[in-house]
Amino acid sequence: MNQTNTQESTKTLTLVIYVLQAAAFFNGLTFVVGVIINYIKLEDVAGTWLASHFRWQMRTFWFGLLWCALGMVTIPIVIGFFILAVTGIWIIYRIVKGILRLLENKEMYVPVVI
Repeated sequence: MNQTNTQESTKTLTLVIYVLQAAAFFNGLTFVVGVIINYIKLEDVAGTWLASHFRWQMRTFWFGLLWCALGMVTIPIVIGFFILAVTGIWIIYRIVKGILRLLENKEMYVPVVI
């Protein structure tokens, strides 16, 4: 398989992971499946512009999990509903932004030059 085909298949896989993250709003298990794929295929994207998307996806999962757990714990004091709502909006934002940047063949993070 040549470099172009490998990059296209990895780009497609990255899009699939974004779709799995979006599907998590209906079936939370797909979020877990997506992050597992991220970790399994992380070596394949190392050193490419897609590595930033993998990092973005993994951070979306872990921080989303953290904030959802905090929201669930604080539901008895009502603020939990607010935390869960904001977390849901934040996750949607990150999925949409990630897909748009992916379709434009752009990294998620712009390299900082000092």
